[in-house]
Amino acid sequence: MKRTDLYFAIVMLAIFVPFFLSADLYAWYKTFNAEHAMIMAFLKFGILATLGEMLGCRISTGNYTTPTFGVIPRMVVWGILGMAISMAMTVFSNGIPAFITSMGGESLVADFFAEGITWGKLVVALSISVMMNTFFAPVFMTFHKITDTHIAECGGSLKALITPIDMRRQMVALNWDRQWSFIFKKTIPLFWYPAHTITFMLPGELRVLFAALLGVALGVILAIGARKK
Repeated sequence: MKRTDLYFAIVMLAIFVPFFLSADLYAWYKTFNAEHAMIMAFLKFGILATLGEMLGCRISTGNYTTPTFGVIPRMVVWGILGMAISMAMTVFSNGIPAFITSMGGESLVADFFAEGITWGKLVVALSISVMMNTFFAPVFMTFHKITDTHIAECGGSLKALITPIDMRRQMVALNWDRQWSFIFKKTIPLFWYPAHTITFMLPGELRVLFAALLGVALGVILAIGARKK
């Protein structure tokens, strides 16, 4: 174990432990999250998803960053993507129950919005997860890959945030075989479908936080997949 591993563990503990130790801090978080959902989405994903990618980098390269990793640019990009994810979660978690209701599934939707864990809640949560990850996730993942490449091409510097992305060149150069065979074909049905089913079974104030934590887990999964390749 390197000294940086200890530092990383301390940072992770510093982020989460205070919320378990202080009821007032957790109450403040819930209030602020309800009143400023987009700000919190930016912060959660900007911090946690970036830490997940750093952990993935540690697994695949032995270091938490590389010269072209670009911690700050990644945090900003993840923050913006986090707001998009929060928006998508709101749209699909309200739109799919409305569709199910229109198809005669009022009892399922009633279970979904009620407290506790029921089969109805599971069915609706799974439906939301499948629809969101089938129609939103591929576009999101492709754009995220392009931004990663763009940051690396800018040497991981802040210049990446103000330099226009050559979208046409990036789209042509993208490894579509890996994008389909691993990112789309495997991670979406095997990881994101069940993971976001759990997400949508949680109370609303915890969903975006849990989704950001999934970013940490995905960073590890992608790193392991890269090493096997």
